[in-house]
Amino acid sequence: MSRTEIVNEIIESGVVAVVRTKHPDKLIRIAEAICQGGVKIIEITMTVPDALKMIEEVSGLVNDEITIGVGSVLDPGTAQKAIDAGAKFVVSPIFKKEIIDIVHNNNLPAMPGTFTPTEILTAHESGADIIKVFPADVLGMNFFKAVKAPIPDLKLMPTGGVTLDNAVEWIKAGACAVGVGKALLDVKAIEENDYQKLTENARRISESINSVVNVN
Repeated sequence: MSRTEIVNEIIESGVVAVVRTKHPDKLIRIAEAICQGGVKIIEITMTVPDALKMIEEVSGLVNDEITIGVGSVLDPGTAQKAIDAGAKFVVSPIFKKEIIDIVHNNNLPAMPGTFTPTEILTAHESGADIIKVFPADVLGMNFFKAVKAPIPDLKLMPTGGVTLDNAVEWIKAGACAVGVGKALLDVKAIEENDYQKLTENARRISESINSVVNVN
């Protein structure tokens, strides 16, 4: 898929699952479980042990419905390595134009992290495809409404503080999608190999967002 097609897929899905597990050997099962629940966009962070190797393995084994990206990217070199391993989008906790440039050179979406209105606008003007707002729980939903009032075309994605219950409220506040980690990827369930719990969580959040995503 092209950069534009991947962006559209993320927005249509409304949910990016942020995987930070300490059990990389369970990534395939995790991906399959949440896909069954309707969450098909998965960000494997660079904090996962052997992250690049796992991106390559998971990308090669999951079905075509699942789109694998990389998160917690801090420099352009890591971005390129992750892309070479199979990542289809690149997410950062910070904004660096160099990361955006190298991701775009590969015709893939770049999703830098921002916190202030100035950082958000700078990322937007630098070509960010979706702008991650992090940590979003510090700023809150009213921040999204306030920032989008003068700049309505922004594609903002909160990460941090998104839950199964409030995800839909972030969409209503103006988010184009949400990044969700431990609320979806229950640590205890993963420890106990309770993949049905992950499927149930995924179904709950995806059905909630799907109820409003076509209205926004």
